[in-house]
Amino acid sequence: MALSQALQQKLLQKLSPQQIQLMKLLQVPTANLEERIKEELEENPALEVAEEDHDDGLTEDSKDEFETAEEDFEPEGTQDEYDNIDISEYVNDHDDDVADYRLRDENYPDAEDKQSVTHKLETSFYDILLDQLGMLKLDDRTRKIAEQIVGSIDDDGYLRRETTSIVDDLAFRQNIESSEDEVESIIKRIQQFDPPGVAARNLQECLLLQLERKKNETKSVELAISVLSEYFDEFTKKHYDKIQRGLNITEEEFRDVIRQIIKLNPKPGGNLGGSGKGEGYVVPDFFIFNNAGILELTLNSRNAPDLRISDGYRDMLKDYDRGAKKDKRQKEAVLFIKQKIDAAKWFIDAIKQRQQTLVNTMQTIMDYQHEFFISGDETSLKPMILKDIAERTGLDISTVSRVANSKFVQTEFGTYRLKFFFSESLSTDSGEEVSTREVKKILSDLIGDESKKKPLSDERLTELLQEKGYNIARRTVAKYREQLNIPVARLRREL
Repeated sequence: MALSQALQQKLLQKLSPQQIQLMKLLQVPTANLEERIKEELEENPALEVAEEDHDDGLTEDSKDEFETAEEDFEPEGTQDEYDNIDISEYVNDHDDDVADYRLRDENYPDAEDKQSVTHKLETSFYDILLDQLGMLKLDDRTRKIAEQIVGSIDDDGYLRRETTSIVDDLAFRQNIESSEDEVESIIKRIQQFDPPGVAARNLQECLLLQLERKKNETKSVELAISVLSEYFDEFTKKHYDKIQRGLNITEEEFRDVIRQIIKLNPKPGGNLGGSGKGEGYVVPDFFIFNNAGILELTLNSRNAPDLRISDGYRDMLKDYDRGAKKDKRQKEAVLFIKQKIDAAKWFIDAIKQRQQTLVNTMQTIMDYQHEFFISGDETSLKPMILKDIAERTGLDISTVSRVANSKFVQTEFGTYRLKFFFSESLSTDSGEEVSTREVKKILSDLIGDESKKKPLSDERLTELLQEKGYNIARRTVAKYREQLNIPVARLRREL
């Protein structure tokens, strides 16, 4: 096939660096925004946080940092730009330059900035087990095996690593030859540690270990051990009649068995010590207050850092402008400073645009769901999709989605993820469209008020919802029930 050349026209849309930066900043929740700003401050010496008693000049450390960065700097752009450097917009004395880039006005409270930071000090679950291990009389070799086992226990107290894998770990990492029987015998000793149930391989073993500690206390404990040993699968599926027939016990005796089992802890390590992982805290991005029936929206002050362009770098440009001799090294330094100042301005503009986008989106959601923010009643939520907010704000749907997926709002009724307020619609008998959130709330209330001895089936729940005027199918009821993490009627039954 012969080679040929041809002209072709294409229409492409490319995102500018500022747009990409803004999209990334929109996805960052308030809790992580400070870290993102800190990264930018470290990368760009021309950007700084304004303080009341700040030093406008460059410190010795920042001068060294600047000189090092300048040595590695390679000018971008054409030779013409390099030869004809225009810095007029940077050296003019405008008192409003800094004010133009102030992101926080005087209306933001300082309480959050001055609040004390508490630190959670505690002994880890792993340390608690090691302390108990130190009370055993073990030789060095056995102690290393026991430490390897303890180190393999998960934060919830389970030993999910296979015995053969532990034997291999000891051989390769500790250079200790051991057998499965030896490791199993040490596991049995560790299973006697507190909290009861620790080092179990599965839920059944965990519960049985806890019951063994109470063995011979009452007859119901003995029966509970028999139930979990012989009928664990039937018990989890709530086939209670089969268990009663198999063990030949009365309904009252079986109730005592259930009372014993529900007292047990399915995660023995879950509430003991620190897991070693970061605690999950929700930092609200917005606050909504009800001021005598008037809703007031406030943006978390962490979203409005007081960033500014370094005056020290502006002064360096002024010195260059006043100087007569402009050699190659000075030109490279000025280009470096210009690029850093431009990058700082882009970042500050992106932060400012992030604030405006957040406020506009949340204001629109608040106006759309005004009745909910006044009453707190979930049944008052209107059907709302991303497109509804995008059309009212003039933003793209993807932008609204980025805001809704990672942001939280604190109200007098609780803290909610913005995604909570979005839902599809469902028609009633009168033709009115209601939020699926409203249907789920009613479904949850119906199940909460049911008799646990005879829970409502999906068919019966469908009938009750239809009686209330909601056109809904049984499979839809089952889908909503699963979304609410509610089990089927058989598993909700209690004796």
